[in-house]
Amino acid sequence: MEGKKVSASDVNSLRKTTGAGILDCKNSLIEANGDFEKAIEILRKKGQKVANKRADRKTSEGFALSQTNKDNSFGIILSLNCETDFVAKNDKFQKLANDIMNKAIEDKPANLSELLDLKIEGLKISEKIQELTGVIGEKISMEYYEKLEGEYVKAYIHQGNKICSLVSLSKKNIPDIDQLAKDLAMQVAAMSPIALDETYVPQNIIDKEIEIAKEQLKKENKPENIIDKIAKGKLNKFFAENTLLKQSFIKDNKTTIEKYIKSFDSELKINSFKRYSIS
Repeated sequence: MEGKKVSASDVNSLRKTTGAGILDCKNSLIEANGDFEKAIEILRKKGQKVANKRADRKTSEGFALSQTNKDNSFGIILSLNCETDFVAKNDKFQKLANDIMNKAIEDKPANLSELLDLKIEGLKISEKIQELTGVIGEKISMEYYEKLEGEYVKAYIHQGNKICSLVSLSKKNIPDIDQLAKDLAMQVAAMSPIALDETYVPQNIIDKEIEIAKEQLKKENKPENIIDKIAKGKLNKFFAENTLLKQSFIKDNKTTIEKYIKSFDSELKINSFKRYSIS
């Protein structure tokens, strides 16, 4: 092909800018007749083609992050997802996830749509994801984004970046507040509570649990006059296992989370929590 000669330095510069492979950079520069910006656009279009081609693929792997700002007044959980564990461990993939988190902490977008419209290095995050899709060659998507505010917010990332959590507390000027908050965030990550306490459990879940309990009891031929009482006991056990305040503390199963919190401050409350798991 005739046109401007593509130098090794041009290829290297494009590679540093886009993260694309040497051959892809060289071919895009040749196609663009040496025009650097046009070559970048060619690489982006390649990313869109890959994304369109693999749109129906499942992104069941990825890299999840949770982080707070410097004064722990708010935190964010997000997850950049991909098709394979191999890509989830890729340095470029993880760097993009961290860059997105840093931008989210800086700008505090209200939702996922706002997050994707934020710009990193002159490109929207949605465009950066598309660009990396072209480089890596498999579907990449931002699957989850949530933020949490409070007097004291703590983030926890389980080893391997597959599970993340955030916990928001009602007070901050308490001795050892950071250790307490970390313990609570770890509890959320490890035990996956469905609600703060029984008052926050959706009624449809409660109804379902009672229905399951009654069916089991009928199969066991329990007398009709005691089925309701036993079913209620089973429901209370469900609450104890699945609501955060009623759960046994993972570091000391002789106490509940509710009692553990009160041992620090009788007025301290958990405002809310978030948990995300890549599975």
